Amino acid sequence: MTPVIKLSAGGGRGFWEIPVVFEDANVLVIDKPSGLLVSPDRYDKDRPNLMRMLLDGVAQSKPFAVERKLDYIANAHRIDFDTSGLLVLAKDKPTLVKLAEQFGNASPKKTYLALVSGTPTEDQFECDLKLRHDVRNPALMRWARDGKKSLTRFEVVDRFGGVSLIECRPVTGRTHQIRVHLKASGFPILADPLYGDGATLLLSQLKRRYRAKDDEEERSLTPRLALHAWKIELVHPVTGEPLKVEAPLPRDLEVALKLLRKHRPSSIAPSGGRRIPTAG
Repeated sequence: MTPVIKLSAGGGRGFWEIPVVFEDANVLVIDKPSGLLVSPDRYDKDRPNLMRMLLDGVAQSKPFAVERKLDYIANAHRIDFDTSGLLVLAKDKPTLVKLAEQFGNASPKKTYLALVSGTPTEDQFECDLKLRHDVRNPALMRWARDGKKSLTRFEVVDRFGGVSLIECRPVTGRTHQIRVHLKASGFPILADPLYGDGATLLLSQLKRRYRAKDDEEERSLTPRLALHAWKIELVHPVTGEPLKVEAPLPRDLEVALKLLRKHRPSSIAPSGGRRIPTAG
């Protein structure tokens, strides 16, 4: 059974069970759920965020901290609020310094999975558009000649007719890099509130004889950004040995993928046949 860390923002602002996918004396790797900030919001300090709950838990000697004898916890990198998946944490300052050095020079190999709108004709492609913050809205990223060097490599895992499952490997680590590069390539991620084309996934789009229930609005199969931080490979900051970790596809994306495969148009043959680990 996968161990979990139970966190509460207090005041009725939310409760989370965070799966632990790897842990030793120095490193903790968790599977962050979609809809949870990693760090405090610069505009709204009261929004629940993972690091504040973890730090409060350590300070207040919550069960997860006592069990692990934690007196320190820090994140070595970040993933978006909307994105689910792997986040690497350090249990001591020397470990954080070594992890931060790796992430700072983009040496860890990160692999994401995305459900996107559209069907790439090529099995593999890449995008190297330079990125910078939008001067009118710093919360957004834009491609620009004076932006920072950025590169993402993509590989199509499967096609379903109008929707595709894509493996994303960011070589650099810019904010929203995968999301912007996929949009620029013509394949925005489903349910992306910032860079999407408004597309989501509905069962009525897949099932020919779908009938909606009376007076009930159809729910999206992708109610949140369809992007998951799936795998990460790095050098263990203490032992120097390779460390490879995977976070199974979360339940919501697992269900969407299962239905896409079940209702795939007969004219489209399955691609690859690679198994994507799921939580089930």
